[in-house]
Amino acid sequence: MRIRIDHATRYDYAHPARFIIQSLRLTPRSTDGQQVRDWRIETDVDARLRRSEDGFGNIVHNLYTESPAAALTIRVTGEVVTADTGGVLRGVRERLSPLVFLRETPLTQADEALRDFAVAAAGQGTSLDRLHRLMGAIGERVVFEIGATDSSHTAARAFALGRGVCQDHAQIFIACARLIGVPARYVSGHLWRSDGQENQDAGHAWAEAYVENLGWVGFDPANGVSPTEAYVRIATGPDYLGAAPIRGTSYGGGRESLSVRLVVRRMQQTQQQQQRMGWS
Repeated sequence: MRIRIDHATRYDYAHPARFIIQSLRLTPRSTDGQQVRDWRIETDVDARLRRSEDGFGNIVHNLYTESPAAALTIRVTGEVVTADTGGVLRGVRERLSPLVFLRETPLTQADEALRDFAVAAAGQGTSLDRLHRLMGAIGERVVFEIGATDSSHTAARAFALGRGVCQDHAQIFIACARLIGVPARYVSGHLWRSDGQENQDAGHAWAEAYVENLGWVGFDPANGVSPTEAYVRIATGPDYLGAAPIRGTSYGGGRESLSVRLVVRRMQQTQQQQQRMGWS
């Protein structure tokens, strides 16, 4: 599948911000399941963009404004050609041991309710079977509801609330997987919707868990499936904060408002392109 991403994040400030610093995790890597085409990041102000990599292997662009700005828009455009790998991540050079992703973080710290739920939901069997049961149980237990939570909500808090968005589903899954001894991490990205809804409120999020003899496998509790060719994988981390698309700060500027425009479209892909990539 050939997927086009058009993503714009705009910040408006009550007064011109003297200096703005942002860390952008907005650029995907090519893997066996996705080949990145024509990917660009642009801004509408004088700014420097320095590309680097973080400790988790994500591509990071650090943005620094050169002069005061009353507003800042960050635009991302690009195309990715994807293939269905059954949710198994292949073609990625891992820098860290999977055991790193067994450690708790403030956003994924489990309470007694999550501990009881994880053990009961996962049951017995192979790691893969237990993880699939866990994914299904989370989708049944936590209702998807936009606006019920925000980025500061922990897995335990969202679980107690019984409502949340894909970020909450992913972090609850991560917390529960770690409780049953399985390394798990957060994934940020995009999802092409089969219902034809191209305009979206925000990017998507899911989780990956490490399964012996398979490696990292994706699980999307919000939709009850492992990632397919409809998914574009951008960044990973121990929780949302480690893979957040944009994090940063501004000096001056006063009150700040944020707006996001995101369009995820499926493009026509020729048979010749598919054959060239060996995916026909």
